[in-house]
Parts: sequence; structure tokens; C-alpha cells
Amino acid sequence: VQLQASGGGLVQAGGSLTLSCVSAGSPFNINAMAWYRQSPGKQREEVAAITSGGSTRYSDSVKGRFTISKNTAREGVYLQMNSLQPEDTAVYYCNAQTWRVDGDLNYWGEGTQVTVSS
Repeated sequence: VQLQASGGGLVQAGGSLTLSCVSAGSPFNINAMAWYRQSPGKQREEVAAITSGGSTRYSDSVKGRFTISKNTAREGVYLQMNSLQPEDTAVYYCNAQTWRVDGDLNYWGEGTQVTVSS
């Protein structure tokens, strides 16, 4: 599976960005997709996730500000980020999961940098 993320950039605090991730080449059904982020010196953390059925979850730090949604035209997801703050600065990674009885499969895309200036 190849995951292509885009949409990162530099934005002022209070601004908005939309990240996009599209997938290609999966031999199996994708059961869920998610966005993670990692800033220097910190562990990678899940920001938002959505299942194939449309269930979503968000980290407390972004709840109410970020929205994850499906790309209905292609297999992928968006992450709409509003009210961005400097602490949202990180490299954002797209993740796709295939749930299997013999072990889940995880796929990662290259990150896209989001920088929020104060």
C-alpha cells in the first residue's frame, strides 16, 4: 500500500489547513485510516482516526478543532484542522490499517510538515 499525504505548510495561529491522504495498491480491504503526528523530542501520537464504517475518534488535544473525513472520490482521508495553535506544529503522518485474524497490517505514508507560528 502506498499512502500519499499532502497539504502541510506554514500557517499563523488561529488559521486552518486541510491535509489529504490517498492510498493505492492495497491487496486487502482497508478497515481504518488515521492521522498521527510527531514533534521533535516527542513520541508519535494518534490525532484522529476513522473506520470504514465512518466511526471516528480524536485525541483530547484536537477534539472540537480537527475533523477527519473520508475522501469519497478516492480511497483516502482528509484532516480539516481549524484554530491551529503552535503546539500543533509537527510532522503529520497518514496511517492505514487492515484488520486480520493473524495480525493487523499497518501502512504509513511519508509525513507532511505542519508549522504554526505564533
